[in-house]
Amino acid sequence: MSMVAEARAIVTEWVSSEVLRKHCGAVAASMAYLAARYDGDAQVWEATGWLHDMDYERHPNLEVAENAHPFVGVRWLRAHGWSEEICRAILSHADYAGVSRDSTMEKALFAVDELSSFVVAVALVRPSKNIADVDVAAVKKKMKDKGFARAVNRDDILNGAAGLGVEVDDLIADVIAALQARAGDLGIAGQPAA
Repeated sequence: MSMVAEARAIVTEWVSSEVLRKHCGAVAASMAYLAARYDGDAQVWEATGWLHDMDYERHPNLEVAENAHPFVGVRWLRAHGWSEEICRAILSHADYAGVSRDSTMEKALFAVDELSSFVVAVALVRPSKNIADVDVAAVKKKMKDKGFARAVNRDDILNGAAGLGVEVDDLIADVIAALQARAGDLGIAGQPAA
């Protein structure tokens, strides 16, 4: 089984929420896309995207950090032989974990985490429900609407792009392209004809 297939299987086992599974899939798609741009290992980057929130549903409590996301998932991953590169990236995507984002992969994971879900949300409010109908301008317009997808932290999107050293428009364009390539899997390929 490939690393990505194994990561996806772990998410299927740990996560019952279809929304959270799709979030992990969207982040994985974005990570795989950015791996090519930054000369990263696409398998490692995509697997990291799949696994980054594997424990969020079971352990969301931030008050007892060591027994919460992402610490529980990372302990499990380490016990099952996953690389420190992946574990460190997962820890670094949560500011409260206290792990700096040093590698390009770590910076990319933080940069696409909130943005991937936001772009999916923009696609789903389109009449067509098709990511093909989403562009950078549409995403930026929705970012200004504080009532839209209010759980998405806009500052994380802006800070993620800055941390990665790219313009936010370029990062949005990359995430759109990444999600378009996996639109069918993510449920954003549009409504079937009646």
